[in-house]
Amino acid sequence: MEPDGETDGTVSAEAVMVTPELPRARTYAYGKDRAQRVDVYWRKTEPGAAPRPAVLILHGGYWLHGDKAGWKYFARRLTEEGFVVLSANYRLAPRAQWPAQRDDAMSALAFLKDNAVRWNLDPRRVAVVGASSGGHLATQLGTFGTGSAQVRGVVALSPVTSPSLAYHDGGKPTATPSQRKLRGAVTALLNCAPGVSADEECLAKLEDSNSASHASTGDAPMLLMHTAGDFVPISHSNALAGALTAAGVPATVKGLDGDMHASGLLAGEKTYPTIVAWLKERLRPGS
Repeated sequence: MEPDGETDGTVSAEAVMVTPELPRARTYAYGKDRAQRVDVYWRKTEPGAAPRPAVLILHGGYWLHGDKAGWKYFARRLTEEGFVVLSANYRLAPRAQWPAQRDDAMSALAFLKDNAVRWNLDPRRVAVVGASSGGHLATQLGTFGTGSAQVRGVVALSPVTSPSLAYHDGGKPTATPSQRKLRGAVTALLNCAPGVSADEECLAKLEDSNSASHASTGDAPMLLMHTAGDFVPISHSNALAGALTAAGVPATVKGLDGDMHASGLLAGEKTYPTIVAWLKERLRPGS
């Protein structure tokens, strides 16, 4: 919790992510900016071993803060399941405005595929996992252009799929401190306030940031999860799933008990097994 009692939009997964033996790990630059860094976790394979599937992780934090290191325990655990894992940082608002964050997610994904041989991963079997604002970016990777050409699947925990909805909810008299902060974060992300008097450029960026606006045939299947008391309501994912389903793309929305947010959902005993089973199904050879 932050001093004023609001959550910071990202939750450490440390408590439930423990592995008996640490994988190899190294940090790489995928761009020139200091924020364009990715941590890679992998396990040594024997010569001639089949390439492994990969998972790209995008952290949350209102697009304003957060760090890839908060996902290292989750990443390490996924390597036990047979995945190569890359956890990426990206340029944050307000220093960088939309679509810089999506551009960075795309660049991190390209870095993963371009260096597939280095970690013996299969560039055709890649999924993305994101939480909160990172979940927003994950759903953008799955919908921007032809999403399935970029990733084979998306898992998003508490994704802010619609910054427009977040901005609206944060302006309600009943808004929580976290929702009010998220409203301000949308303004910082877009570098404009998308109110009734917003200019055309601002409204265009707002529309572009809405993942459902990019939904089309050929996008990546998605698993979207929220708790009942999540300050990013399940309506975000329902809207995106509706647009994907209308385009013939499989999308599953799961509502969980409690009020945890983002990686906090991993505290649920069924959450991690559900994610792993879904990833393995989506990334199995020939699927």
